[in-house]
Amino acid sequence: MKKLTHVDEKGRARMVDVGGKPVSERRAKARGSVKLSPETVALVRDGKTPKGDVLAVARVAGIMAAKRTSEIIPLTHPLPLTHVGVELVVEDGGIAIEATAATTGQTGVEMEALTAVAAAALTLYDMLKAVERGARITDVRLVEKTGGTSGDVKLE
Repeated sequence: MKKLTHVDEKGRARMVDVGGKPVSERRAKARGSVKLSPETVALVRDGKTPKGDVLAVARVAGIMAAKRTSEIIPLTHPLPLTHVGVELVVEDGGIAIEATAATTGQTGVEMEALTAVAAAALTLYDMLKAVERGARITDVRLVEKTGGTSGDVKLE
């Protein structure tokens, strides 16, 4: 069984010291979705939601959240992000979200990509709740990461 890196020998939470790790290019991709009724999907597609362009606002929210991940998620390192991208695709059942994050550093950007997806999804919910309280945020997950000492991982 692998050792938990964010726990010290006494079982206390700690921030991992990455100072000795090599600098490398690192990239991560995460996905999630917001499930919506056909009526709400039609409003988004037609640009007729009460709060305006929900896709543009959610995209910016995801990027902003990725940049502040270390302020939101305890024990994560602040990273010099070289890229954050958030793509939103309106589908028949809702909105698919995909975020990528990249850095050249000593630790990975998985949390930044996941945070971008979560923030974009929460923003969509907030902006659409006036027309659909039953919107559901689902399937937020890491799908790929590259770089670093643990190598490349594809989960989908």
